[in-house]
Amino acid sequence: MLPAFSLPVSGGLEIDGLTVLLLVLAALTAGWIDAVVGGGGLVQLPALLLVPGISPVQALATNKLASIMGTSVSAATYYRRVGPDLRTAGPMALAALVGAIGGAALASRIPAELFKPIILVVLVGVAAYTIAKPKLGHTTNLRWEGNGHRWAAAGIGLVIGTYDGLLGPGTGTFFVIALVSILGYAFLPASALAKIANFATNAGALIFFVPYGAVLWGLGLLMGAANLLGAYVGARMAVAKGSAFVRVVFVVVVGALILKLGYDVVADLTA
Repeated sequence: MLPAFSLPVSGGLEIDGLTVLLLVLAALTAGWIDAVVGGGGLVQLPALLLVPGISPVQALATNKLASIMGTSVSAATYYRRVGPDLRTAGPMALAALVGAIGGAALASRIPAELFKPIILVVLVGVAAYTIAKPKLGHTTNLRWEGNGHRWAAAGIGLVIGTYDGLLGPGTGTFFVIALVSILGYAFLPASALAKIANFATNAGALIFFVPYGAVLWGLGLLMGAANLLGAYVGARMAVAKGSAFVRVVFVVVVGALILKLGYDVVADLTA
């Protein structure tokens, strides 16, 4: 039998060794998914919510700590190998940081059920549009230049950053969706830019959650190490295989996100 794992937080949570192992495996998988196309929170956050005695805010905060370790590595890997456009990354990441702080502050006040049906409809539309247009995201064809492009990038960062601070799962995927469909990037540079913005949203959420005392540091750092490893492998695979590979993973992750949100909406309606 695996030994118990004690978490250094007030109230003293204890997690058995098997649960810790499963959480580490979830974080490893989430790091790989996040690095390729985003959406790792779809694996990592639900896994945390299964921990006995953990509150939703603690799970969300700990998820952010683990995720920021992975996004820092994937963002650095993409930066070295892809060279994402900082004219897009800068305003988008700054606005995302601000949005994430605001979203985290609202996390305990606004029920997630209000957002899930809207997000589900958007995702179904995005999946249908992506599948119907097989050439979408294969090449970069920017729709704006100059200030128009920067304002559009900032708007994307603010909206998705607020969502990430408030809920979280699928944030990287939403950034890729917006960068491909709204700004006109190919999937690979969109994924590279998404990692920089996602790092900012994780940092913004932690700016709120750390003083709030919601982070489970022991578990978060352990999962973060696994997330970091998964992110490194995923980023290198995405760069090596290119936009076509990222597009396939994107469709799979969006499909999984649709199934998860669809299940949540039905469960809420029948509860």
